[in-house]
Amino acid sequence: MSSSDQTLVSSLPDGQSPRRIAVIGAGMAGVSCARQLAQAGWSVTLLDKSRGWGGRMATRKTEFGGFDHGAQYFTVRDARFERLLDQLGDRVQPWAPETMRVLDQEGLALAPSPAAAETHWVATPGMSALARELGAPLADGSLGASVSLGIRVRRIERDAIHPEQWQLRCEGAEGAQQVLGGFDQVVLAVPHPQALELLQDSQLAPEFQQALASVEVAPCWTLMLAFPQATPSEQEPFGPAWSAARSQQHRVRWLARENSKPGRGSIERWTVQASPEWSAEHVNDSAERISAKLLKGFAEITGIRAEPSHAVAHRWLYAQTRRPLGQPYLADRALGIALCGDWCLGHRVEDAFVSGLELGLHLAA
Repeated sequence: MSSSDQTLVSSLPDGQSPRRIAVIGAGMAGVSCARQLAQAGWSVTLLDKSRGWGGRMATRKTEFGGFDHGAQYFTVRDARFERLLDQLGDRVQPWAPETMRVLDQEGLALAPSPAAAETHWVATPGMSALARELGAPLADGSLGASVSLGIRVRRIERDAIHPEQWQLRCEGAEGAQQVLGGFDQVVLAVPHPQALELLQDSQLAPEFQQALASVEVAPCWTLMLAFPQATPSEQEPFGPAWSAARSQQHRVRWLARENSKPGRGSIERWTVQASPEWSAEHVNDSAERISAKLLKGFAEITGIRAEPSHAVAHRWLYAQTRRPLGQPYLADRALGIALCGDWCLGHRVEDAFVSGLELGLHLAA
């Protein structure tokens, strides 16, 4: 263990048995919390309904290369986050912020983005690699933890054998049912609507349910485009000179040339994210209709009117926090239920890390 990790670790008193905790959600908040508690000597079980790590720090693999169709990049402001990332070496790299632009409502009047002054970082070869790398000590058993992906928790209830503990009713592949028990604490590190639904179905923590009602999170439609036929040159570049832009167009809010990011390959690929307002208005539209509308907005902004070989839309129901909880976590140690996530503090990747870390420190104290 590196010296930088030592600042995050506390030990169990001599002779005290490890406490058992289930962390539901393998995104940044869940991984951060689970790491802290495992390093502190807890017996950690990390669960996620997805088969991959990262939550919205997602990377979609295709025959044309990967797309960061969730979080596009992250910034670093917390010293603890910086120390942790230092351990990853070149698996985390800066992404040329000088190429970022701000566009007006019609996609014109390019100007440097004020956000470009802050270093933007990406994981390689895709954003999902960050949570996977941070979760590696949990997955390989070196911290005494266990990780189960592809498991959906349906209900939290008192353990049938030890009523002072918790058990989880879960659903695995092809609907297989199982019960995991013997947990002293349960952490919900999932989007707040999912946490609220699980608490309601389990008839637990009404005060937490009330607190969650104040949080607002907007959806986001994302379009992934690939143009393998593009052969740009210095004389005839393909598309705009910039590689990322924030747009004020009513439909499109963000565009990024995926192949401009380090370690992403050379095939021309773009990720287009709709505005929160437009996404909410069209949240129940078909993916085909969304693809057509966002492709039109993309062409208007970039001037690229070639037919893409790959055009796939993905809907994130819980993408950007509009009104956060206003505190790093919710926790009732006596009850044994706690919640964390980026929605507690904002919508940045670092918000998720800090939320999980602060909860882990609180529970381990």
